[in-house]
Amino acid sequence: MTTREGSLEPPKRHPLDWENPEYYDESKLFHEMERVFDICHGCRRCVNLCTAFPRLFDLIDDGSTGELDGVEKQKYWEVADQCYLCDMCFMTKCPYVPPHPWNVDFPHLMLRAKVVKHEKGETCFRDKLLSSTDLVGKLASIPVVTQTVNAVNNNAAARKLMDNMIGIHAERKLPEYDSRKFRSNARVNTAHEVRAGAKTPGKVAIYATCYVNYNEPGIGHDLLKILDHNEIPACLVEREACCGMPKLELGDLQAVKELKEKNIPPLAQLAREGYAILTAVPSCTLMYKQELPLMFPADDDVQIVANAMFDPFEYLTLRKRDGLLKSDFKQPLGKVSYHIPCHLRVQNLGQKTREMLQAIPGTQVTVVERCSGHDGTWGVKSEYFANSMKIGRPVFRQMAAPDPDYISSDCAIAARHIEQGMGATKAQKQHPLTLMRIAYGLD
Repeated sequence: MTTREGSLEPPKRHPLDWENPEYYDESKLFHEMERVFDICHGCRRCVNLCTAFPRLFDLIDDGSTGELDGVEKQKYWEVADQCYLCDMCFMTKCPYVPPHPWNVDFPHLMLRAKVVKHEKGETCFRDKLLSSTDLVGKLASIPVVTQTVNAVNNNAAARKLMDNMIGIHAERKLPEYDSRKFRSNARVNTAHEVRAGAKTPGKVAIYATCYVNYNEPGIGHDLLKILDHNEIPACLVEREACCGMPKLELGDLQAVKELKEKNIPPLAQLAREGYAILTAVPSCTLMYKQELPLMFPADDDVQIVANAMFDPFEYLTLRKRDGLLKSDFKQPLGKVSYHIPCHLRVQNLGQKTREMLQAIPGTQVTVVERCSGHDGTWGVKSEYFANSMKIGRPVFRQMAAPDPDYISSDCAIAARHIEQGMGATKAQKQHPLTLMRIAYGLD
């Protein structure tokens, strides 16, 4: 439970009022931003979390009055642009979140600002492209196209051109695409006996995610191997599209609704059939557990899916507590520097990944619980790359300090960002699921 000053109640998030026409009224948005920004100005507790708060405080301090009334309202957009909706101010810092009567939800206010900006037609081509992860993935994973895309992404001259033309920073290391898509090559085993536990359903459905499908299918294969080794019957979700998180962060809520209408029916059917639904990307899990339920609070199917959705290590840890997870680990991992991504922290699950890795004999886990600064597409953009590396600097140092054998994060993109920030190191970058597969001695 997360507590707040003056209250022992956990923070509470209100449903998004996004279907109310007033939600899109810029004057009403500015009025609410003024109210919340003035509270933040008087507190300044979140100054070290990201670059949104320092930008706000600089605008105030450099203004004509030294107070918020000295800041032009059009400059409020500069604060919204710096926010990448990690939710950590709401979950770990702000003493004024609901149920406090001041009712401060800074991330959802910034989301509203992004929505209004999108509705005004101020979303650039680059941002639309980067948020279309499913479409880009399908095109980039076509066999002949894959080699070309990967070659371009690793070519200095081409990257400089991309930087100048569309604003993808030339120095950002981008994930490669894989033509051997996870869904096309996944080997699932449905033959195991269904053994439900007190805390866990006995069968699993995998929602692959865009990233696992098109960029690192090995993560999905490793999850299936772990489930098979533990005699847990598994299947893939019959059909899927992007979870909608990139479009949410863009402010395109209509696109989120369209993706929800594609994804929820097959997921709800699986949930009703007693499946646990697992995703290997924390942002996707969070989308189904939190964001969609807040957007569609009256949709029973959305709520059913939210209750059936598990982070993989949440499920495996609960399976262990049910006495139904094997502990026949064969390979010690040595020293592991493990980073907890923000979108996993805000799910309030505790450190389930650390708990599983630490249970492997001969394994020492160092936990880094701080934002890496990448956030999906934000750290890719030319204007934010330097800030993303600055935010990540403490993480890079802490991850390198134990001289680890492995660096790992549940967010594969954050792990790539951390690897880039650390520079040359003996440590291998591996997803926690891959580390568990290695520890089990599975091929």
